Amino acid sequence: MRRLIIPTILTVLFFLHGACGRTPTEPTIPTGVPAQPTAVTQLTAVTQPTATATPRPATPAPESIIPAPQDPATQQEQIPALATRTAAFAAVARNPVPVLPLPPDALDANQAKAQEIALAAPEFTAYTYTPTDDTPLRNEIFSVQPLRPSDITAATQPCAGRTNCYRVELYNYALNITSNAVVDVEAGRVLDVAHMESVQPELPPALAELAQEIALNAPETTKELGFTPAALDMPNVKTALNNSACQDAKHLCVAPTFIMGDRALWAIVDLTDNQLVGLRWTALGDFSAGRPTQELVALEEIFENYCNTLNQLSRSGWQLDYILTGSDGLRISDVTFQGRAVLDSVKVVDFHVSYSFREGFGYSDAVGCPAFSSSAVVASSPPQIEDILLDGLPVGFALTQDYRHTLWPAPCNYRYAQRYEFYDDGAFRTVVTNLGRGCGNQGTYRPIIRIDPAGTAQQVAEWDGSAWQPQETEQWIAQADAPKSDEGYLLRLDGDGSTPYYLEPSGGQFPGERGDNALVYITRHHSEEGDADLATLGTCCANDFRQGPYQFINGEPLGGDTVIWYVPQIENDDGPGQEYCWADVTVQDGLFVPQVWPCSAGPRFVPVR
Repeated sequence: MRRLIIPTILTVLFFLHGACGRTPTEPTIPTGVPAQPTAVTQLTAVTQPTATATPRPATPAPESIIPAPQDPATQQEQIPALATRTAAFAAVARNPVPVLPLPPDALDANQAKAQEIALAAPEFTAYTYTPTDDTPLRNEIFSVQPLRPSDITAATQPCAGRTNCYRVELYNYALNITSNAVVDVEAGRVLDVAHMESVQPELPPALAELAQEIALNAPETTKELGFTPAALDMPNVKTALNNSACQDAKHLCVAPTFIMGDRALWAIVDLTDNQLVGLRWTALGDFSAGRPTQELVALEEIFENYCNTLNQLSRSGWQLDYILTGSDGLRISDVTFQGRAVLDSVKVVDFHVSYSFREGFGYSDAVGCPAFSSSAVVASSPPQIEDILLDGLPVGFALTQDYRHTLWPAPCNYRYAQRYEFYDDGAFRTVVTNLGRGCGNQGTYRPIIRIDPAGTAQQVAEWDGSAWQPQETEQWIAQADAPKSDEGYLLRLDGDGSTPYYLEPSGGQFPGERGDNALVYITRHHSEEGDADLATLGTCCANDFRQGPYQFINGEPLGGDTVIWYVPQIENDDGPGQEYCWADVTVQDGLFVPQVWPCSAGPRFVPVR
């Protein structure tokens, strides 16, 4: 039975809009960061590069600017594409299915057929009208993409190994709901539907271009920059800004960004209301050393061999499958150790980046495939397998994946990494890393790690100070407040036939790390809550327990199939001598090369002896 993630209050408050809803030579870097293919990782502290970063004086940023609402008629005169979309939405509102489809010239024959089949399915279009009086809402098809191997679930198994199945994404602007349909074109039917509240798909090209036009035509943008701009950066990254219509990811908002020396001007565009709703300067830090040279990446090889192919790995008693997903990073699945089941799957759903505690704005970054994907930061090299050494002897191996913007580490360019560590004693660790530089020097990074333990009947116990107490209902836990065992363990996981494990959060005990300050969510497993790729999960910028996985806590009983969501909270630092989650450039042999102060986070799982 499909589970619809729609709060019942929407049946009453359907008419309310909420307030928003995004290589140069490698330096020496510590454990938890992907190295070159031939590198061997040591479990010891690593000396940072000897080059010293130029001190960066703090640059006071102006307060956020909330522009006056623009007149829609004037906007449509200035932006013809906006007038065309307004007329198109008005036309489809009179149709039996009030959905603006993707135009025929944007689709091939199979994609067009998949869109047609999906829009004819009542379960897919169930939320295109108000729940009380059937008033048509504003809805739009954002994408029709071939189903990837990482999207196959029990419901979509008929599509395994085939090329004529598609994933159709529908966004409802009024209710802030994304509906996904898996369509079997050959059979002419919809196999599965999921409706996700407060989840927003990535933008189609036409919407990204519209956001640019709105930002470029706003008089406040010209006033702040001091000139009339002709171009901008990062037009399609979803964002949020408090004290505006874009708060808590309830509107579809993006942040076209203008780079101006050591600062960036964020133009917050609300694509639900087609308005520029905020402008905000952020300090980037000094970047006088220049930008690195752009690197060409073999995108086709990565896509065919790692995005479109499920890979197997067998080593040191461990067996697992791995694949690069569209937007949930490198996923490992069907993990066993010495023949016993350990994990159904692990992946990183989002990197949420917040740049202000008080004003609450930032980016929602997805990582994944470099082609045919919705990722904001894409894989820059194939996955790598490395030895883990302790005192010169191998104690395990790591599977790593690197993601980066092409111009990283220039301002407003990001680099992330994933690392799965597997040890000869059966322990393992899932690690996420931020390598800077980002769009500001006061950022908090919250990667969302989804961990699905093996089996269908797990018992999760929490340490109460003296004993392990089984947990009976879904809940969230703050690492900072929860008691740990003498060994530093937070949870104990016991499954049906799988190896029992302790969950050990990072509290600074791993080399080069300052601790996770994590939020941990324990939920009952539901396929539509992440077995396939998830779109952006919740808001990017909440500064409390209301992170993306919180929406899946509904008071359901535990004891069945369980999912652990682990959300570290890592603050960056660009202070001279104490850099963390930061990157810069230095000159070596006459070339600009990156200098990195990475921050890594993630839990270790230790087998119960």
